[in-house]
Amino acid sequence: MTITLAERVLAGDARAIARAISLIESDEPQAAGLVRVIFGRTGGAYVIGVTGPPGAGKSTLVDRLTTAIRGRGDTVGVLTIDPTSPFTGGALLGDRLRMQGHAADPGVFIRSMATRGHLGGLARATADAALVLDAAGKDIIIIETVGVGQDEVDIIQTADVSIVTLVPGAGDDVQAIKAGIMEIADIFVVNKADREGADRLVAAIESNLSLKPFENGQWRPPILKTVATNGTGVAALVETVGRFRVQSEHQRAARHLRRSESRLRELVSQRFMDRLEREILAPGELVGMVDRIAARELDPYTAADLLLSRGVADPPRR
Repeated sequence: MTITLAERVLAGDARAIARAISLIESDEPQAAGLVRVIFGRTGGAYVIGVTGPPGAGKSTLVDRLTTAIRGRGDTVGVLTIDPTSPFTGGALLGDRLRMQGHAADPGVFIRSMATRGHLGGLARATADAALVLDAAGKDIIIIETVGVGQDEVDIIQTADVSIVTLVPGAGDDVQAIKAGIMEIADIFVVNKADREGADRLVAAIESNLSLKPFENGQWRPPILKTVATNGTGVAALVETVGRFRVQSEHQRAARHLRRSESRLRELVSQRFMDRLEREILAPGELVGMVDRIAARELDPYTAADLLLSRGVADPPRR
């Protein structure tokens, strides 16, 4: 009897996991069928999101986190969201190259994914790739975002805990007051804390937090200092993630509900547009509509209404 790709994923086969994620990234027709089969076996993994501006040392921190988590006996899946190569359209793979120390560990699976221009710091296929790792039995999934700054708030829709990583000496003391990513942190990490200005950055974050009222018993994001290059503070970070997991367990179901709603809305929107372009609109018709909007001959609301009515009423073109 032939063993299906889904069965191999559920058995934790690394090659099958890689193949499944490739199908998802390429948006192959088989990808949706794969997710349908494995979806009922997901929900057991704990997802850690690591975000922050470029140069904050996120990749080194994720590398150290992976080592510390493995030391506790948990298996780890890592998704690093890299910038898209302008030549191949794929991930530049810098993060995976930096994590070669785990290559021989069967308890760690690492995959770099390209953003392919998707705003928010997360590749569009990340949520489904995380499902594959979950179904494959990974205890912990770490998602490292591309590091594009304030737009990088998608992580809160994907992760169970969001770690915002900042670094002194890069204007982050100012960004701490302004940046949207400050609003999504469950844990703040001041990395490269051996640099001058680390204490000033901690004080700036603390000042920002003091402006927000926290109810009695509500989790207040702690501020941890790390030096990821030598592992300083990483054990404390793992312990803090554990504390957050325990304290927020009663809220996890609500997070999963929001995540499910967000994913459903995204899929419906994506599939509706795919149907329009593939089955309803004539070749070049959507581009022509966009040209008319750019020329101010058509407003975007009227265009959207036209597309909605076409998508609902028109039969597929032959």
